[in-house]
Amino acid sequence: MKMGEDGAARNHLHNNQVFDLSIDVLPQGGTKCYDDDGRLKRSGTVWTASAHIITAVIGSGVLSLAWATAQLGWIAGPIVMILFSFVTYYTSTLLAACYRSGDPVNGKRNYTYMDAVRSNLGGFKVKICGWVQYLNLFGVAIGYTIASSISMMAIKRSNCFHASGGKNPCHINSNPYMIAFGIVEIIFSQIPDFDRLWWLSIVAAVMSFTYSTIGLGLGIAKVAETGKIRGSLTGISVGTVTQTQKIWRSFQALGDIAFAYSYSLILIEIQDTLKAPPSESKTMKKATLISVGVTTLFYMLCGCMGYAAFGDLSPGNLLTGFGFYNPFWLLDIANAAIVIHLVGAYQVYCQPLFAFIEKSATERFPDSEFITKDIKIPIPGFRPYNLNLFRLVWRTIFVIITTLISMLLPFFNDIVGLLGALGFWPLTVYFPVEMYISQKKIPKWSTRWVCLQILSIACLFITIAAAAGSIAGVVLDLKSFKPFATVY
Repeated sequence: MKMGEDGAARNHLHNNQVFDLSIDVLPQGGTKCYDDDGRLKRSGTVWTASAHIITAVIGSGVLSLAWATAQLGWIAGPIVMILFSFVTYYTSTLLAACYRSGDPVNGKRNYTYMDAVRSNLGGFKVKICGWVQYLNLFGVAIGYTIASSISMMAIKRSNCFHASGGKNPCHINSNPYMIAFGIVEIIFSQIPDFDRLWWLSIVAAVMSFTYSTIGLGLGIAKVAETGKIRGSLTGISVGTVTQTQKIWRSFQALGDIAFAYSYSLILIEIQDTLKAPPSESKTMKKATLISVGVTTLFYMLCGCMGYAAFGDLSPGNLLTGFGFYNPFWLLDIANAAIVIHLVGAYQVYCQPLFAFIEKSATERFPDSEFITKDIKIPIPGFRPYNLNLFRLVWRTIFVIITTLISMLLPFFNDIVGLLGALGFWPLTVYFPVEMYISQKKIPKWSTRWVCLQILSIACLFITIAAAAGSIAGVVLDLKSFKPFATVY
């Protein structure tokens, strides 16, 4: 979950909350310069789509995979990752078939995930889908605040430790770093359309590959240095944790892995960049196969090498596990890359939520100057800045709330597991399955219908288990936790 899930996610709620863009403007087939919907010819290929998906997927979720593998062990860990990759690939192909409503070649296009839900399911399910998305976006803002503060503290502690020659343990309170991150986000949240800046996706890709590759490289180096592959077939041993803790942590690990694979929201947007023929759904299926294959290989390497390096002691965030490992400057670069990545990612996730609330407020109180009036503030050398008082107040309050919750619940793994659990079944499995059944008019109780429902119900149980494990993790952590006094 991942700087803006490529920046392609930047519109995933924006458009459909304003008006329905799914209108055929030109006759089917379009012209040399325009597609059948009146938009400029799309030029995307299987390779550009694969690159978009890989960029979107490989993000902060990769950092918790070594911990997840440690809970499950050498047998279940890789098997669960492969199972998630198969489910994600299969449901993504179902979603690809829903890009056009009706005819798969000439049917009406759906530009966003919500458009597809509206066209195929409509009514109440659109609202449910919207609320799940908004809840997910709110949760991601909290998760990113926690993750960035951990990385900032890691840089500070590393430099402090080396400056003191290893004599000072350098314990640090996380709150100032969360507050600093919050202040930066308050400023950035006032920049209109910050999430649409073209360079944001490029920065995201470079940063996420930087810290992921450094984490993988250091894991390999640590294994090579010790000459030992740590870990066991069944995961963390009872004794290190209690039997009950092992069960809850195994469930939570499912949520962490689900979080790493949760990118269905952006697939329709990426598909909307593809040229035809061949049909967009065929190209997208190939792109999904390539990208899921590449990311699964990368995830297996990061998860397994991290587990091999640390065994039962695998950290919740892979990069913090190397402690004050030399070369410490390399770890500093990786942690700085995470912070830069997450500063932008926070906005890419939150801007659609901001837009939805502001549009709803404008519709409800159209005569309120506080909500609707823009005050032009001249900026020398730039266009005047439109200051909206409601936007200033509401976005600032939103960032303050997410920062406060992060300070109250600074548990990276638990939050990531909960987010993965909440987003995986509804957005990656349930809606794609239901849309596909509706689109293809699959009769109830037919073999195919039953198989699709079994898949959906099985994933629902996994989601419930992962959510329960993550909530149990939060409850256990709270027992030994003093609010606003977390020290690392």
